[in-house]
Amino acid sequence: MKTNQTEILNQLYNLILNPGTRDWERSLLMKAKSGIESGASFDAQLAKLEADLRPLALRNNLTPDVTDFYLKMTDDSAASESFDVTKHNQGTLPYQERAIFAGGCFWCMVEPFETKEGILSVLSGYTGGHVENPTYEQVSGGYTGHVEAVEVIFDTRVLSYQELVELYWLLTDPTDSMGQMADRGSNYRPVIFVENEVQRQIAEDSKQALAASGKYKRPIVTAIEPASTFWPAENFHQEFYKKNPKRYKKIKRARQQFLAFQRLQGRVRKWRGKTQ
Repeated sequence: MKTNQTEILNQLYNLILNPGTRDWERSLLMKAKSGIESGASFDAQLAKLEADLRPLALRNNLTPDVTDFYLKMTDDSAASESFDVTKHNQGTLPYQERAIFAGGCFWCMVEPFETKEGILSVLSGYTGGHVENPTYEQVSGGYTGHVEAVEVIFDTRVLSYQELVELYWLLTDPTDSMGQMADRGSNYRPVIFVENEVQRQIAEDSKQALAASGKYKRPIVTAIEPASTFWPAENFHQEFYKKNPKRYKKIKRARQQFLAFQRLQGRVRKWRGKTQ
């Protein structure tokens, strides 16, 4: 870990105080911090901490902020790169608008929007719940009522909200109210969160058009709800597709295969309807 001792101690201290840190993670961090402060070998304490965290790190089962710290310890700077949330939250100009979409794991919802011309920023986070500053652990456990979502800031001179909604339908299964593909649970339910009545009308009209298209056998159940406080997710989750390209591609491929098969079924069903 290419950083100084004071910085590491500060990071350990912050993780110990972080409500998102699990108790057993906290105990390991406190043990390492105490060892360093008592004069034990700095490198030896970090090596021991890295070894203790490694089994769950390899299974991707550390909490997000501890994962970031572990990646820094192992000099994986790309995967632990910090996302500047302040840039996303800068004042909105007259030609800028926000859109919020939930469609399963937010890891797979960022790239399709972020790489589209006219998109200014995409932030992964949690919304629609009843707890302030929720952690990934709380949301994934279903304790807060939040869903994983992305907040998109776009340039209305280049891109319309209608186009974003149409893209959203291509990324999700609108017939599944309790998750998306392999991601199960209410925290993964599909929702379009609308900022105003204009967005609501566009979303409602688009949903009705999709239902009338005959592309899906089951009802369109994607919810349309008023936008509420959007809480940024932990740094580990921001721009996941850039930090973890190999892992992301596997997840993306599985989603695309499912959605492609679903669309194929719709085309076959429509063709059969015409020939009968």
